Amino acid sequence: MSGKTILVWFRNDLRIADNEVLTEAVNKGDAILPVYCFDPFYYRVTVFSTQKTGNFRARFINESVADLRQSLQNLGGDLLVRLGDPAVIIPELVQQYQVSEVYHHREVAFEETEISAKVEAALWKMKINLKHFIGHTLHNKEDLPFPIKDIPDAFSVFRKKVERDSQVRRCAVPPQKIKTPEIKVLGEIPTLQELGLAEPFDDERAVMRFLGGEKEGLNQLNNFAGENQDKTVKANPVVGADFANTMSAWLSMGCISPRQIYWQVQQYEKSYGSNVLTTAVILELLWRDYYRFMFKKHGDQFFQKEGFKGQAPTEAANQDELLEKWKTGQTGVPFIDAVMREMNATGYTSIRGRYNAASFLVRDLHVNWTCGAAYFEEKLIDYSQATNWGNWAALAGVGNDPKENRNLNVVKQAGEIDPKGQYVKLWVPELGAIPGKQIHTPFFLTPAELAVYGIKLGVDYPKLVIEPKWQKLTDKNANVF
Repeated sequence: MSGKTILVWFRNDLRIADNEVLTEAVNKGDAILPVYCFDPFYYRVTVFSTQKTGNFRARFINESVADLRQSLQNLGGDLLVRLGDPAVIIPELVQQYQVSEVYHHREVAFEETEISAKVEAALWKMKINLKHFIGHTLHNKEDLPFPIKDIPDAFSVFRKKVERDSQVRRCAVPPQKIKTPEIKVLGEIPTLQELGLAEPFDDERAVMRFLGGEKEGLNQLNNFAGENQDKTVKANPVVGADFANTMSAWLSMGCISPRQIYWQVQQYEKSYGSNVLTTAVILELLWRDYYRFMFKKHGDQFFQKEGFKGQAPTEAANQDELLEKWKTGQTGVPFIDAVMREMNATGYTSIRGRYNAASFLVRDLHVNWTCGAAYFEEKLIDYSQATNWGNWAALAGVGNDPKENRNLNVVKQAGEIDPKGQYVKLWVPELGAIPGKQIHTPFFLTPAELAVYGIKLGVDYPKLVIEPKWQKLTDKNANVF
């Protein structure tokens, strides 16, 4: 084929709209070759004995790739799919289709940047350029009021300066037509079994069915923008789907972009005004930017248990046993167990639920925080390297912007978040007979009191794995300790 062919290497940017890589390739090339590689690196067992990608996220990725292929076909193009190492596959495709240049979105975590570096090195030997784009953040790094090396480590300072001095760019104009070279073998999207994973079971208690792909991401976004939401809604509820939380699933795989969400929220606020939900959405986008830029600044320190301090938090002698009880929702703290059971069963749990579960593992059980971060990596549909590891490191007190007193009183938090115990009843049904806030502290009930509800600790529900250090949770003292 004559003319310039540009290979577009899709990774975590599985969309047509506001995709600068795709728009630029269509504008600069005579034809484009869209490619997605299912890299076995992401479907392996890690050093933590966890899956790099769990089955809920793997299914979401498969659905997103299928949706991208359909969208490209609707524009006259197609998507070439391969299973294997991109550093091998992409150079082969460059040679086979006489590609002039390769475009891709740059990532920030060290594993992802190493993959890019290997591809770039292989292409360099062929005298082919790998062009990098940055399309995963709300703000372009060029628009920040400081260079990357001088980004404030404190989020509050970062937020204030960015909100005051930076602008969010408009979304890139999506292509209306795509021309691809004649592709002899498109390649099939591998099944989960072929990726070494089992099909997930859809629990009826899940807040929603996360269907991967740009189409569904835009449906979720348009539902938010098109309806006059209840202005009294609380951000980040534990029970029920919440826009500020659940959109992260489509953000994580780039099915939608941060800028698309931002401008939809701006349009919404013009019609209905701002409220606690719109504020929470923008705040989540800023946090997301912050951690991605922090990863760019500090590199792999976020993956070391010593972090920036050079000293890891204290670890319990029996941490392997405690970690397993935490993973399986058998700690004896009903709210924590509910959070972990929900995540295991659905691939999702709320931001507040995650934060409490993480705090409990690190601060109360004294387990190596990187083990918890790796487990979240496996289980969460909306896993994002920078947000996940950045939050865990900060909570463990070894990340940037550390706060020395991050010890959450998880019992107090449970009473505030789930005052009637409905969430715990949903995921820890064996305690369902205990009324109200008492359900959060069965370890404070006497055997006689528990017997009234037909419960025996250690038999029907686990005993507390640590000595209780919390006050009894009552309506009188629920919010004062």
